Amino acid sequence: MTALRLNDLRQHSDIVRLRNGNSLTVRFVEPRDADALQGYFRALSVRSRYNRFLGAISELPQTELDHFVHVGEADRFSVVAVMMHDGIETIVGEARYAFDTDTASFEFGLSIDDRWQGQGIGSALLRNLECRAAAFGAGRLFGDTLRSNDVMIALARKSGFAFANSPGDWKLVRFEKHIDAAPQEIPCASWRLAAQRRTLQAAV
Repeated sequence: MTALRLNDLRQHSDIVRLRNGNSLTVRFVEPRDADALQGYFRALSVRSRYNRFLGAISELPQTELDHFVHVGEADRFSVVAVMMHDGIETIVGEARYAFDTDTASFEFGLSIDDRWQGQGIGSALLRNLECRAAAFGAGRLFGDTLRSNDVMIALARKSGFAFANSPGDWKLVRFEKHIDAAPQEIPCASWRLAAQRRTLQAAV
C-alpha cells in the first residue's frame, strides 16, 4: 500500500452546501485532530455512541483512535465533517470507510453530533461517501447498523439503499446500494485522490 502524505490529504477536501445554505467541509482526519475527534465522540449521547460502535463505550480506545488519525493504513480512511461555529472549526460528523478491491465493495460507518442532527448533514455526508465509492471504482457501498437505529435506517432508506439481514448477527441490518457507473460529474476530490493512488500503486 502506498502511504498518503499529509500534503496529499489536505488538497482533497470537499465543500458541500446544506439545505439551509450553510457550508460543510468534508476532509480527511489528520494526526492533529486526535484530541478534537476524541472530544467529539465523548460528547455524543450514549445512544449515538452505542449505535455508531455497536456497543457501549465512552470514548475511542487509544489504539482505535490511532487508526482513525492515520489515514490510508490498510486502505482504511477517516473523514470529518466540519463547520465554523463561533469562529472555531467544529466537528459535526465523521465517517470511516474501506475499499475492498477483491469484491469492489466500499464499507462505511458514520455518525452525526446529536446537537447538529436534522440539518441535512447526514444526507450530505452520505452523498459524499457515495462519490468516494464511485471514485474508487466500487460496485456497491454498504454498512451495518443495529435494527434499533431508526435514524440511520431512515437516512439510508431516504438515500436509496436497500436492506437485508447482516451476515452472522441477527441484531444488525445491512443497507447497501449498487453503483452501476461513476457519476458524470464527480462532486468530490476523492476522484483525483483515487486516480493518484492507482497511478502510484501501478508504479510500485
